[in-house]
Amino acid sequence: MTAFDRARALVQAYDAELEAELPEGVHLFDAHTHLGHDIDGTHGRYEELTTMLDRYGFDGAFVFCMDEHDREPAFCVPNDRTLAHAQRSGGRLVPFVRLDLAARPLEEARRALDLGARGIKLHPRSQAFALDDERLAPIFELAAERSVPILIHGGRGLPPIAEHLESLVRRCDGVTLIVAHAGIADMAGLAGRLGGIPGVYFDTSVWSAVDLLDLYRQVSPEQIVYASDYPYGRQPNSLLLSIRTARLANFDDRQLRAMLGENARRIADGEAPQPLTMPRGGTSLVQPLTFARIHHYISMAVPMLWMRQRDGFGALGLAVNAARERDGHRDEAWRIEELLTTARDLWRDGAELPSDDERVSTMRTAIQLVNLADLITVTTRA
Repeated sequence: MTAFDRARALVQAYDAELEAELPEGVHLFDAHTHLGHDIDGTHGRYEELTTMLDRYGFDGAFVFCMDEHDREPAFCVPNDRTLAHAQRSGGRLVPFVRLDLAARPLEEARRALDLGARGIKLHPRSQAFALDDERLAPIFELAAERSVPILIHGGRGLPPIAEHLESLVRRCDGVTLIVAHAGIADMAGLAGRLGGIPGVYFDTSVWSAVDLLDLYRQVSPEQIVYASDYPYGRQPNSLLLSIRTARLANFDDRQLRAMLGENARRIADGEAPQPLTMPRGGTSLVQPLTFARIHHYISMAVPMLWMRQRDGFGALGLAVNAARERDGHRDEAWRIEELLTTARDLWRDGAELPSDDERVSTMRTAIQLVNLADLITVTTRA
């Protein structure tokens, strides 16, 4: 069996764990997916997305285009593809119109909304605008007028955005806003200013369990929507990440079901937000010291994996060696070691593959294994 075959079998084995951890009666909904061909080389494919939704039992998903090669002018052509994908899905995919503030955004928003778009996507990093841009207010006003949500990038590559985003929300009464990637660009500011405002949500599309644990302690469970960020996020990793961190933060089954689907479904159906409850979780993380070391070495390795560079520092090897130090968590340590050694083999072999598609697939699978290992390190209690 090749390293890739071993890796795929390992990932699939976690499907059974996911099934066991889903709360009874849950209806899954993904609040953040992409279809298209990004200028960074990433592909989001309709068949792959819908197959994933089928396999894991999703009722629906919000979908929008990527930062496409043919985005000019005004994302018109990619937005039309998004609308076509949604129509093809029979309503399962809920289309959002992506806007460029430098290219007639109001005109494109109205055009796409009139054609069936049911949300607006804004990406201040990719489209290079600030949150105090005067062109944003009319977009927020239109969203409130049309009763459609705005999903805005809140992840890496941004300065603090909380003050200006709060100003837009306060100015446009009734607007529904989803801050993507748990608002990690400015989490404390965003949670402090937007936490407690009905109709403002944070999605769970992050890589690190630590980010979600920090979010949960700052905002209500009714303000959190599950999201994968497909094709960047993959299953079963994304669902396991959200579920295990929520359990660690003491979400009850009702709150977990709301996060995994009910909150986003209410947004899609135009229903009022649920009453907000208190945030969950604590201000500290207690984990086995050896697992803290593994998490540290994984954090060193991941940027090199993402950039498809060789592990010249040997960070993953340090993580594997630490996993061999049995300290009372034998089963978890063995699973971490298995995931990381297979990922190390993939990382080594992937650099030698002749096809770019094969290299991308191999490295993505290696990242999945490392992500699962990291999830175990963070969510194992000391």
